[in-house]
Amino acid sequence: MIHPPYSRLAAALILLAPALAGCGQSQPPGGGPPPPTVTVAKPIERSITDQDEYVGRFVAVDSVEIRARVSGYLDQIHFRDGQMVKQGDLLFTIDKRPFQNTVAQARGTLAQAKANLAFAEADLERAKQLVRDRTITEQTFDQRTQAQRSAAASVAANEAAVRQAELDLEFTELRAPVAGRIGDRRVSPGNLVTGGAGGTTTMLANIVSLDPIRFEFTMDEASYLRYERFSGSGKEVTGREGGVIVGLKLLDEKTFEHRGYMDFVDNAIDKSSGTIRGRASFSNPNVVLTPGMFGRIRVPGSPTYNAMLLPDAAIGTVQIRKFVLVVGDDNTAVQKYVTLGPLSDDNLRIIKDGITAGDRVIVNGLMRVRPGQKVTPQEQGVGPAGPQAKS
Repeated sequence: MIHPPYSRLAAALILLAPALAGCGQSQPPGGGPPPPTVTVAKPIERSITDQDEYVGRFVAVDSVEIRARVSGYLDQIHFRDGQMVKQGDLLFTIDKRPFQNTVAQARGTLAQAKANLAFAEADLERAKQLVRDRTITEQTFDQRTQAQRSAAASVAANEAAVRQAELDLEFTELRAPVAGRIGDRRVSPGNLVTGGAGGTTTMLANIVSLDPIRFEFTMDEASYLRYERFSGSGKEVTGREGGVIVGLKLLDEKTFEHRGYMDFVDNAIDKSSGTIRGRASFSNPNVVLTPGMFGRIRVPGSPTYNAMLLPDAAIGTVQIRKFVLVVGDDNTAVQKYVTLGPLSDDNLRIIKDGITAGDRVIVNGLMRVRPGQKVTPQEQGVGPAGPQAKS
């Protein structure tokens, strides 16, 4: 007869028997975890030009203050505030009547001077024969000669007075010296405006040209030196000679869709800021670009070179060094250090050095792999938005 405690012990031994029987036996081969599955892709090879970006403002090619050249009462205004005007368009009219009277008076004085000259010339011709006949003295002949010269000088002076009076009459009509957008009127009709060449002349309005328009920005001294050295060696980068194509985007734009060209670099570096001013020119047919507006310009910063492009997800970091994992023919991950460039227009990272076009780079699953580890690669392509499956 088996007592209860012994029966329980026997049952436990029966249950442990299979486990004890398995002790000392080895695990079946191939029981470890399988190699991690990763996405690999070959980098895109492309000719690249490094681009530098700067913030600046638009400035007008021509900016003109409309001021009166003659004093008088403002009679009429011939434009709407803020409208586009063409060169030569009539803008303001000053009361012409006083200037018309001055012209008439000057012309009358000129006619009188011409009559005096005609009489003096005829008198001198008569005097020439009389002095030969010794009818008049030499002194009388000299007096008539002097009268003729004085009359000729009076005619010349009065002709100048007529031209000045006509010019003042012409100045009563103020016309647009350049094409562009005019601002608001500063003086209403009926007010007395002061003209002349002094600093107290009355400003009536201002005009800024809009097409083409310029964009000014500043670059640091190191960038300027880099541009000049590349440009001096004949490479097509931003330089003093100008003509290099540049891109620009506005504050509400995501791409550099505006195209222009460099046309000026200043002749001195600012001592207080250590920067030098550059300028580019852009066409502005729809006159959206306005003087004073901010923008971001992108200029070529290096000669063209061949580079590889990969998505940022393929790039790892060890302290300050950047690397990618390349899968060899035996499906083993190998670490390669790379030199990075900026992002391209299609959001791919430019790789300047460290890999070749034939490398199979891990672009997805980088955190699951260590250098030297076996992997299960899946081939995919690199597209504008990152890895794209091959069809």
